[in-house]
Amino acid sequence: MTVLDAAAVGYGAAGRGASKNAAGAAGAGTASDGERFARLERLEMEVGYLENHLSALRQVLQQKKILTYDEVLKVMYTLETNNATPGARVVARAWSDPAFKERLLTGSKAACAELGVDLNQYAWELQILENTETTHHMAVCTTCSCYPGALVGGPPAWYKSWAYRGRVIDQPREVLRQFGVHLDQDVDVRVVDTDRTRRALVLPRRPAGTEELSEAELASLVTQESLFGVGLARGMVGG
Repeated sequence: MTVLDAAAVGYGAAGRGASKNAAGAAGAGTASDGERFARLERLEMEVGYLENHLSALRQVLQQKKILTYDEVLKVMYTLETNNATPGARVVARAWSDPAFKERLLTGSKAACAELGVDLNQYAWELQILENTETTHHMAVCTTCSCYPGALVGGPPAWYKSWAYRGRVIDQPREVLRQFGVHLDQDVDVRVVDTDRTRRALVLPRRPAGTEELSEAELASLVTQESLFGVGLARGMVGG
């Protein structure tokens, strides 16, 4: 993440996201109500501390003319309006080009760069989770809701919610059913928990009968939900 991205995220979104995470962390485990409220109070204080430091950082960067307020707003707008088109293009290329798929699985950032998606500016690693007939992956970040925004767009509310993060590890099939996905019992469902140093992108299965479709048409079958593993590509049986 660049300095400009960090300032924009911190100024516009870090506080909101951290507040939700604080609430989720406070409700975790088997702590008593008193312990949970005490933990929540401490986390909210930490959020306020972080917001103050991020605001100070933004002001210093502006004073030194490293960035302007308009630039911060522009990045905030980009982050909030980004969509899953880049991720869909990556998936479509992997479906139609076996050599690219192999490069994606072994060197994800370099493969994405072939399509003009520059992920080298970000410090985190990108893990590709390939779904097959026998294995279905789901992505989650139980600690801080991390996600590869440059590929999947703005994070859905459900992805950041404790209802998802707190249940998907132990009840993945139930979560899938709530998203309308019904997998056969012999399919191995694996949940990958990421963190601030590692993001995950699910490579969904290609729907049958799409052999004659162009790459652009294939990309239109990829949904944001399928990139997280809670949905299937359009046209797949089971969704």
